[in-house]
Amino acid sequence: MLNKGKIFVVGFGPGDYEHITKRAVDALKQSDYIIGYKTYVELIEHLVTAKSIVSTGMTEEVSRAQEAVRQAEAGHIVSVISSGDAGVYGMAGLVYEVLIELGWTEKDGIAVEVVPGISAINSCASLLGAPVMHDACTISLSDHLTPWTVIEKRIEAAAMADFVVAFYNPKSGRRTRQIVEAQRILLKYRSPATPVGLVKSAYRESQNIVLTTLAEMLEHDIGMLTTVVVGNSSTFFYDNKIITPRGYQRKYTLGEDVQPLKPHQRLRKENEPWALDQQTGEAQTGFEKITVAAPEKPKKSTLEMAQMALKLAGGEPSVLVQQKVESIFEFAVSPGVANKMLTPQQMMLLAEIVGEQGTLEYTPEHRMLVKVPTEQPNELVARLREAGLLVLPIGDVLNVKACDFCYGEKAESIPYAEEIAQTLGGMKLPKELHVGFNGCGMACYRAVFDDIGIVYRKKKFDLFIGAKPVGRTAHAAQPVAEGLEPEELLPLLTKIIEEYKQHAHPNERLFKYFKRVKKILHYTYHDMSCKIEVEPAPCGD
Repeated sequence: MLNKGKIFVVGFGPGDYEHITKRAVDALKQSDYIIGYKTYVELIEHLVTAKSIVSTGMTEEVSRAQEAVRQAEAGHIVSVISSGDAGVYGMAGLVYEVLIELGWTEKDGIAVEVVPGISAINSCASLLGAPVMHDACTISLSDHLTPWTVIEKRIEAAAMADFVVAFYNPKSGRRTRQIVEAQRILLKYRSPATPVGLVKSAYRESQNIVLTTLAEMLEHDIGMLTTVVVGNSSTFFYDNKIITPRGYQRKYTLGEDVQPLKPHQRLRKENEPWALDQQTGEAQTGFEKITVAAPEKPKKSTLEMAQMALKLAGGEPSVLVQQKVESIFEFAVSPGVANKMLTPQQMMLLAEIVGEQGTLEYTPEHRMLVKVPTEQPNELVARLREAGLLVLPIGDVLNVKACDFCYGEKAESIPYAEEIAQTLGGMKLPKELHVGFNGCGMACYRAVFDDIGIVYRKKKFDLFIGAKPVGRTAHAAQPVAEGLEPEELLPLLTKIIEEYKQHAHPNERLFKYFKRVKKILHYTYHDMSCKIEVEPAPCGD
């Protein structure tokens, strides 16, 4: 790579200036591009002098990482920002994953520096007192990327082992049940009076701290910006603080000025009978002092019973805990560009492929989204295509949406729609883009309300760009050309889409890009939005 740039993956801590490291500030000031989630960008905007700031939505982490790599490969210095620590549920891993897919190596590739920051478990603990003074763990309750069954196992294990637990991403507008289930599992092993701290927006203007108990925690407001810190069996309240003992009581008496054992004496074997014997690998029991509510005794599986029998017979079973990584194949299927009819045979094949473990979701774009666990995606694609179905990629790609051409009777323009789909369909773009195609001047399929609309009229084409298809401020696309000759259409579309692909920000829809740059090719932007003032949406759109 020539003129290699650099990627800083910056954790900026809670968000206030006093708790961001000097190295993080230096990295931000050196950067040509700052890329991050919109809320996080706003927190550090006053610290940066970058020529370009790219802010995207909550679930656009992958596109942020891809954009950072693209800009660094072009020779720019880029900071990808995360609140807290970038290596704890942050952007560091995703940046490396994107680089690895491209064959990156540290020796020959662009430079990457992960700048550490204060994670939420630490910043929130400092506001609560000292709840994380003993063994602790963090568990994210977001099941967008991790199966809930795996998260349940981790909560159960942490509860059984008496870890202090910090829950990240405990609740959102759509995910409300996860924190309820987490509480249910913890109450199987811990007292209802176990101290719990709820910290929202630590060290920010909207900071809010609540001290409560495990039994009563759900009576308080918990959201995506809340970190839930649950104490262990020794944690206690004192003067509006949550304190977890370090375990020093066994080694010396905290209240005495003169300790009965000197430091070197405290480390002797006879004075630490609970410690692991370095020669035998055994430890005396009875010192745990972990009191738990009696859990329901689970029924033992056949495997567990076999292992118990082996142990009684003198053998030691070797059990490795390993979470299976399941391959999920996601794609879309359609009966065709100009066909909206599925045959019974095609439906039966889809049902067979989806089975009990997959999902099949119908969409307004006349296609179905399929998610199936499989290790043979190519075999599935071959079977579906053999049955006459189109198999299409999903995500931020180009989709061609066409009318049914009056059930195929107005067939004159069908080849043009199919050519566009074959040439441009599935192209990876900054944001999902729909090309709507109408087979006659009636335009009854509402192609003018797609990102790019095409209307076939009098053997020629009319072109529309930049519709805002959804929301209370939705509007039709801007007409930019009438009477295009058929041979002009595909080259023109290709140029428009290539410009958008090269210059749009990640997650930036075509209408937003058109509005920002004011001109695509030689077509000048005109405001097509409603002229009656409408209150902005909560997302700021």
